[in-house]
Amino acid sequence: MTRDPLDWLLSLEHLGMKFGLDNMSRLVAALDHPERTFRSIHIAGTNGKGSVTAMVDTALRAAGLRSARYTSPHLERLNERFAIDGADVSDDQLRRSVTSVRSAVEQLQAEDASFSPTFFECTTAVAFELFRRVRVPLAVLEVGLGGRLDATNVITPTITAITSIDFDHQVLLGDTLASIAAEKAGIIKPGIPVIVGNVPAEAEVVIAGIAGAVGAPYVRADGASNRFSDLRLALPGDHQHRNADVAVAILDGLRAGGVALTDSAIRAGLEQVRWPGRLEHLVAGRTEFLIDAAHNRAGARALAAYVRNIGWTDAAFVFGAMSDKDITGMLQELAATAGTFVCTTAPSARAATAATIASIAETIAGHPPVVAVADPAAALDTARGLSTRVVIAGSIFLVGPLRGILR
Repeated sequence: MTRDPLDWLLSLEHLGMKFGLDNMSRLVAALDHPERTFRSIHIAGTNGKGSVTAMVDTALRAAGLRSARYTSPHLERLNERFAIDGADVSDDQLRRSVTSVRSAVEQLQAEDASFSPTFFECTTAVAFELFRRVRVPLAVLEVGLGGRLDATNVITPTITAITSIDFDHQVLLGDTLASIAAEKAGIIKPGIPVIVGNVPAEAEVVIAGIAGAVGAPYVRADGASNRFSDLRLALPGDHQHRNADVAVAILDGLRAGGVALTDSAIRAGLEQVRWPGRLEHLVAGRTEFLIDAAHNRAGARALAAYVRNIGWTDAAFVFGAMSDKDITGMLQELAATAGTFVCTTAPSARAATAATIASIAETIAGHPPVVAVADPAAALDTARGLSTRVVIAGSIFLVGPLRGILR
C-alpha cells in the first residue's frame, strides 16, 4: 500500500455515481460501524441543505458542544467536506482515515472481486471514521444526492430534516415533485422526528405520508425562527430565512431530546455561520464579485432575486453548468438580471461546453449579450473587462476554482 491514500481516494472518481446501500452497508460493517459512535443529524433537500448543516453545526459549537460536519461537494479542497469543531480536517487526519477505509475496501475485494465502492461511498466512510477517531458526540450530515439510496443513509440519526423540494437530478430522482419528495423522504426513520421546510403541497403530501407510515413525528419548520427579534442572518438572501426556520426547528428538536442548547446559542448559529460560495461577496482590484453555486433552476431564481435586490442588473455573469442540468431554466431565471452572459466550460468531464451554453442562452427571450469563452480563467478576465461587477454562478465545479483564483 505505497500509493498516497488521498491519490487512491481521488482515483475512485472515475467510477461515477451509484445509487444503493449495499456497498455502504458492507463497508461500514468492515470498519466496525464508526457511524454508530456519535449522534447524527441527517439533512436532505433540493437546495439549502448545506446552509442548514452549517447553521446547525455553528449553533452546536456556540453552545460549547463538540461537533462535526460532513458536506459535499467541496469548493477548493477535499478537506472542506469534513469539519471537526469548526475547522477543516488536516491532511494527516484525512490520510489516516482514508488508509483505514482503503484497508477495509481491499479486505472486502479479497473476499469478493466484484466489490467496487464509489468515491462518494468511500468519502462518506472516511467521514464516519474521522468522526469516530476524534470522538465527537454529534455530527451534522448532509445528504449527497436524493436520500433513500444515498450513501449517508446507513445511519440511524437522532433527527432528520428535508429543507426544500424542487426540480433537480430528474434522471435519478424522477420528473415530478412527488417522486423527488419520495426519494428525499427515504431518510425518514421509524420514531425519529423529521423537520420539513417550506415545500410544495404535492411534495408535502408524500413526505407526511411516509412519516405517518413509519411513525416518525412530523414537524413543519415554517416560522420557527420568528421568535428571535431583530435576527440578523449571516447568510444573505431571502431564501436563507426559510433555511433558518429549518435550522431552528432542528435545534429545538435536539434540545427537546436532551441536547444542552440555549436560545442564545441557536441565535449565534444563524448570525455567526459562514458558508462560502453562497451569495459570497469578494473584491479583487476594482472589481466586485458575487459568487453563488446556483446549480439548478430554484437556485438561479434565488440568485436572480438577490441580484435585483442589490441593484446589480449591469453585472457580467460568468456561467457554467453540468450537461445534465436544466441550463435553459437557469438562464431563463437569470436573463432579466444580467448585463452580459459570459458562458464557459466548468472543469469537469460532465460539464456542458461554453458553446453549448451560449447557444442555449441565445434562445432565451430578452437575453443579454452572450459571449462564449471556453477557459474559465479567461472567461473571468473577459467578464472583468465588461463590468466592475461580476457574478460567478452555476456549478460548484466552476465556482470553486474561480473563487480560488480570486482569493
